[in-house]
Amino acid sequence: MAVRTTESLVTFRRPFLLSGLEERQAAGTYRVVIDEAEIEGISFLAWQRVATMIHVPAVTVKTGTRQVFQVDADELAEAISADAR
Repeated sequence: MAVRTTESLVTFRRPFLLSGLEERQAAGTYRVVIDEAEIEGISFLAWQRVATMIHVPAVTVKTGTRQVFQVDADELAEAISADAR
């Protein structure tokens, strides 16, 4: 099974909280990683998301300790949308 990983940076203008995180996160730019697995057994190439992860704290925070949390992709998309409003 093939797996592909994509990374992006997401900027929140206001503090936010996701159910997969231990506490509210400060505004800032965060690294988001999405893993997708190839769907096998079909006649065309297709991918299914298997994990969405966010790295905390924000990339601009200088610290020796970083953590990665698996979060719900839909909840993250809603948080990004709500922050943009």
